[in-house]
Amino acid sequence: MKKTILIFVIAGLVLVTLIFWAVNSKLSGGLPEILMLAGALIVVGFAFFLGAMRLRSKLRKEPAEDELSKRVKTKASSLSFYISIYLWLFIMYISDKTTLEADSLIGAGIMGMAIVFFLSWIGIKFIGPRYE
Repeated sequence: MKKTILIFVIAGLVLVTLIFWAVNSKLSGGLPEILMLAGALIVVGFAFFLGAMRLRSKLRKEPAEDELSKRVKTKASSLSFYISIYLWLFIMYISDKTTLEADSLIGAGIMGMAIVFFLSWIGIKFIGPRYE
């Protein structure tokens, strides 16, 4: 139960931080800002979804994670790791050809890794893990 509450607390803190950032900064509405905000909202929504699934399992007196959900998470993490390696190679290639600062590129890479894991999890969840 502690992990479930922790998921909601961290996702809530990130959401509150995003709201403060949006209110206090002068957003120009450019494409990079929209992409960053959309990516952060996707990650926070995914965290709330996983927390709700865990909470529903706890209320039904079921284990929070069964064998299938652990296998899906493991397969999604290994697939997203391999894809993320190529994402970072692409970011390294782009870093020489763009005028963006290094911290912006690193932030985009971290956000990209989170989105890649989200998409990998969705793909493995719907297709199902392949059994060797």
